[in-house]
Amino acid sequence: MAASGKSGQRIEPSFAGSADNDDDDFRIEASDRVTGGSRKPAARGKSAPAPKKKTQRSKRGGTRRGSGNGGGFIGLVRTLFYWCIVLGIWGAMGVGGLVLYYGARMPSAESWSIPERPPNVKILSVNGDIIANRGTTGGEALSLENMSPYIPQAVIAIEDRRFYSHFGVDPLGLARAMLTNVTTGRMVQGGSTLTQQLAKNLFLSPERTLERKVQEVLLAFWLEQKYSKDQILAMYLNRVFFGSNAYGVEAASRRYFNKSARDVNLGEAALLAGLLKAPSRLSPARDPKAAEARAQVVLGAMREEGFVTDSEIKTAMSQTPTKAKSYWSGAEHYVADMVMDQLPGMIGDVKEDLIVDTTIDLNLEKKAEEAISATLAADGAKLDASQAALVSIDGTGAIRALVGGKDYAESQFDRASKAKRQPGSAFKPFVYAAALEIGRTPMSIRNDGPVRIGNWTPENYDQKYRGEVTLADALANSLNTIAAQLVMEVGPQNVVKVAHRLGIDSEMQANASIALGTSEVSLVELTSAYAPFMNGGFKATPHVIRRISKADGTVLYENTYDNPPRVLDPAIVSEMNQMMVRVLTNGTGKKAHLKGWEAAGKTGTTQSFRDALFVGYTSNLTTGVWFGNDDGKSMKKVTGGGLPARAWHDFMVAAHEGLSPSPLFGTTGVQPVFDDGGAPPAATGDMLSGDPNAFPEPPDGVDGSIAVQQTRPLPEGNGGMVPPADVGETTGATKRTTLFDILTGG
Repeated sequence: MAASGKSGQRIEPSFAGSADNDDDDFRIEASDRVTGGSRKPAARGKSAPAPKKKTQRSKRGGTRRGSGNGGGFIGLVRTLFYWCIVLGIWGAMGVGGLVLYYGARMPSAESWSIPERPPNVKILSVNGDIIANRGTTGGEALSLENMSPYIPQAVIAIEDRRFYSHFGVDPLGLARAMLTNVTTGRMVQGGSTLTQQLAKNLFLSPERTLERKVQEVLLAFWLEQKYSKDQILAMYLNRVFFGSNAYGVEAASRRYFNKSARDVNLGEAALLAGLLKAPSRLSPARDPKAAEARAQVVLGAMREEGFVTDSEIKTAMSQTPTKAKSYWSGAEHYVADMVMDQLPGMIGDVKEDLIVDTTIDLNLEKKAEEAISATLAADGAKLDASQAALVSIDGTGAIRALVGGKDYAESQFDRASKAKRQPGSAFKPFVYAAALEIGRTPMSIRNDGPVRIGNWTPENYDQKYRGEVTLADALANSLNTIAAQLVMEVGPQNVVKVAHRLGIDSEMQANASIALGTSEVSLVELTSAYAPFMNGGFKATPHVIRRISKADGTVLYENTYDNPPRVLDPAIVSEMNQMMVRVLTNGTGKKAHLKGWEAAGKTGTTQSFRDALFVGYTSNLTTGVWFGNDDGKSMKKVTGGGLPARAWHDFMVAAHEGLSPSPLFGTTGVQPVFDDGGAPPAATGDMLSGDPNAFPEPPDGVDGSIAVQQTRPLPEGNGGMVPPADVGETTGATKRTTLFDILTGG
């Protein structure tokens, strides 16, 4: 037993560790397990190294784990990749949330629609040529097919090269812009596509906020889904701002090049496209060099995109740079402004595109502007005359040419229709017409001598008196004393009535000094009041608008000035024409004489040479010309027979080029008729008395070059064209009365 006990001693489980170990920390070695029969002592001895092997395996396993989780390039890449995915997911969720949030703040997409383009008013000449476009945009909308092909090419090349390939947003373009801006350290490029820019212009405010940018992207997606690329590009080009109050390519082209966008060449298209980066700063009206430099950049971009060749680039770069004035230039813009002023009174507010046909002949308009500009350039500065105006109308009152000032680019104030000035002796034809209506004749004789009316003593220009003169001589030589006598014979109120009847609309003072044109009138109304002498005695209401119609052809307004009333008896017209012809042949208007044409008219000069006028007519046109200064400053002895008569002559010669001469109305076959009271009353200066305050101080004498001429026989007849109507009444008595009769009550 003893031996057996020693050899077969039971082996108990081994609890490693100290007594402090918990009961749960139970471990058993492999050698402690009983497998089969008895164990030999040698087995226990052999099992001793086992813990060491375990330790080695543990170390090897620990080394492997450290190598897998530790540093190294591969581990870094894996880590970065992991976090990029995580951040990308969170970023996408954030962007999606922003899109959902700001998108929810927008109206439903079903309610989205393209805003109506602001209405444009296309103003046309009598021949259908465009005078101007007016409205918020300043130009009509053109399709891509109707505009120069260089324009869309230039805009795409510099603003959005992948326009036809992206879906409204260009990720590549955005990334490129961001990289460029980061590397340069400042905002150099923008990442917005043309579609995004259109969305912003159509629907959004210009403020730079995250909400606006998100909404811009959503609207760009919507535009791309709803419209074709060509439609989007056309909408963009017709609405984008090009500086100088020009919206759309048509307005910009006319603003800077004075031509339609249909006719823009390569260099001009590059300049327009270059403006989009900074319209105000790069405007050729403000900085021509900067505009041209930017245009060169655009040309380079067009070449890179293959839109143009090197030879085309060379040709464009060799062209003279565009010179744009600080404002629209050309006298026709005075006409356009006049049209826009009159439109509301005819059709109300402009709410849609309109076409306005005018009476303006652009050929005459250019000739009128040239005549005014040339005269001012030659002698304006020397004679202290800084401004001028011209208006020319036909026998119906249609305005064929109008120049409101020296240069529209410098001043847009229309001196032809809005400024009111004293006409001076240019008012005298109405005095003489009133005298003829009460029985006076061109051969009636009056005494050119001292005259006193109250405390007013009118004098002639040269302060000389000629004694007995006929009315024809007095008008030809613009004698103030005779005109004053006639006013008192006719009565100031009757003179005013005649002037109003013929076309003067302004209020006039019915006093003796009206004989010398002291009441202010506009050049347009004064000129139109002369037209009855030209057309045989019919009123010629001045008008510039013939027809107003919608874009679809619907007529909204058409004038009715083709049936004018008669305002002057044909016999009076004939006598007035004969008298005023002598103003140009023998009187104060000799510089206005037209070789080969019968013309008539009257000069006018106001006190201290502040205003100088000449109004005259042929059988075709009645034209009035004014020279002076806006501030009323006196000129250097400029009379109506000087600068105005010269400018009138130059314009009328150009206007009648190629036409066959024709006589004035009623200038053949009339015999002279003498006044029954042929001898003028003596010493008329002391016959008048009355309230010294009844008449204001009149201006000084008006016209120079005074010389008494012999009166030629006055023919009779009704030659010339007469408007197709004879309505209204012919006023005037046949009783012949002298100044003495009026004073004595006879």
